[in-house]
Amino acid sequence: MWYNGFLDLSVWQLILTTLLMTHVTIVSVTVYLHRYSAHRSLELHPALKHFFRFWLWLTTAMNTREWTAIHRKHHAKCETADDPHSPVIKGLGTVMRKGAELYADEAKNQDTLRIYGKNCPDDWIERKVYSRFPMGGIALMMVIDVALFGALGLTVWAIQMMWIPFWAAGVINGLGHAIGYRNFECRDAATNLVPWGIIVGGEELHNNHHTYPNSAKLSVKRWEFDMGWAWIRVFSFLRLAKVQRVAPIAHRVPGKGILDMDTAMAILNNRFQIMAQYRKLVIGPLVKQELAKADESVRHQFRRAKRLLSREPSLLQDNQQVHIDAMLAHSHSLKVIYEKRLALQQIWAKTSANGHDMLEAMKHWVQDAEASGIQSLRDFAEQLKTYSLRPVAV
Repeated sequence: MWYNGFLDLSVWQLILTTLLMTHVTIVSVTVYLHRYSAHRSLELHPALKHFFRFWLWLTTAMNTREWTAIHRKHHAKCETADDPHSPVIKGLGTVMRKGAELYADEAKNQDTLRIYGKNCPDDWIERKVYSRFPMGGIALMMVIDVALFGALGLTVWAIQMMWIPFWAAGVINGLGHAIGYRNFECRDAATNLVPWGIIVGGEELHNNHHTYPNSAKLSVKRWEFDMGWAWIRVFSFLRLAKVQRVAPIAHRVPGKGILDMDTAMAILNNRFQIMAQYRKLVIGPLVKQELAKADESVRHQFRRAKRLLSREPSLLQDNQQVHIDAMLAHSHSLKVIYEKRLALQQIWAKTSANGHDMLEAMKHWVQDAEASGIQSLRDFAEQLKTYSLRPVAV
């Protein structure tokens, strides 16, 4: 019958088909718009790029230049008043409910498009079709859905239209800066929602991405999974994609005991992984040690100590800073390792443009750490000397 559509699918077949089509949309966003267009972490075959552009026109009405510009601005102005969709500034509820509206409003900002929208498609079909008739694609998609699936095609179409506004504009841009876990203390509030990036194609690993925005691979830990990266590997195998950049690998040379320029540059290059190691190897054990010997009357001061002492300072709230100050007042050792952590970050912030200054500052930091009398800090200082820009030759 006509109301069942040309394919006449069962309910379960219709559900699977809808999920497949929405997944293609997710892949188009994460691989084409995000990792290729906004960050240039990979190159794509022209035919694949055009397929993604066409599919996004059909299913989202999103323009490549607009999306790219808004996302680049989000990274450049993250968690400031100029961030197009920061839940820290605009409120989590606002971003969750009105993520698509925030995108649409920013897309009207010509300065955003001019400054951040460079190197995006400007060919005939972009000018005459995709940009000129942005709603034409989703109207055509509705016709296709009804023709293929009958009356239920309108439901399929509605789900397609809501998929990206809900998952990307709402969940990732909203919850991805509010809840979850952080592998790295980057300077914004980005979090990893879950370690398995399947539903939103790997975008769930948002903290990893904000730490290494130019990496084509969003998973970092062995137990994390990035669906977008899996597709990139498939496209690469088919010679439809070429990876340009991934997150740096922290190489170590066993037995190396000299802090030289190679080591200093390796530390700078891998500073986020190294600070994660500082949290694990220095802060964690010492907090546990101090908690074990603390008097019952002050044990509450060490609540959430490991997380707070590892937190990016610019993200600390006033009450959290008060908590940290109270903690450090009860433990000289914690005060030392906390100040050493901040000092290490200051070295990168102030001397990264001058390798020789950074090397000297690192040497002084290591000497102070070795003289601290805190074993975990001394061990960490020794470990720093083993880093190298190059892997060990086999």
